[in-house]
Amino acid sequence: MTNTELVTFFKALADANRLKIVGLLAEKSYSVEELAALLKLKPSTVSHHLSRLAEAELVTSRAESYYSVYQLDQSVLEAKARSMFSQTELSSVAAEVDADAYDNKVIKDYSKRDGSLKTLPAQRKKLDAILRYVLKSFEVGKRYSEKRVNEILSQYHEDTATLRRELVGAGLMKREGGGGECWRVENN
Repeated sequence: MTNTELVTFFKALADANRLKIVGLLAEKSYSVEELAALLKLKPSTVSHHLSRLAEAELVTSRAESYYSVYQLDQSVLEAKARSMFSQTELSSVAAEVDADAYDNKVIKDYSKRDGSLKTLPAQRKKLDAILRYVLKSFEVGKRYSEKRVNEILSQYHEDTATLRRELVGAGLMKREGGGGECWRVENN
């Protein structure tokens, strides 16, 4: 289901009267005039609501004498609900979103033009974004002496001990005890 189809579907159901119409049509078929009387609405208003529901493929109509009779397409409703709430579908809706937007904003807010940091954020989420930024200076699989780690970290901030400790504490880097080597964890 495309984002446009999802928006159409949710817009169709984003009105109290349309929800009432869906509820009534779930029980049995109705004409516009019958729905108008039940909902105390004008037939033209009910027709408008039905067209929105039809656009989302939730209702269908058939001719009966002089009237168009509307019914809920229960199978379409169930199929759309199953489809749109699947893990794959929910993930695909967010596919167009820049997953790094938050990190980029935090980095912009906390870094100087030369890429060094003005300060270390106190908030954990912001600090995690900064740690991911700093982590990019380390290669996966390469071991670094504590001295070299401090040289790299000093390009970002003077408090290299805190940065190193936070990188290890966040599981982004591993460290051998007693001032030994550090290395970037592969999954990050």
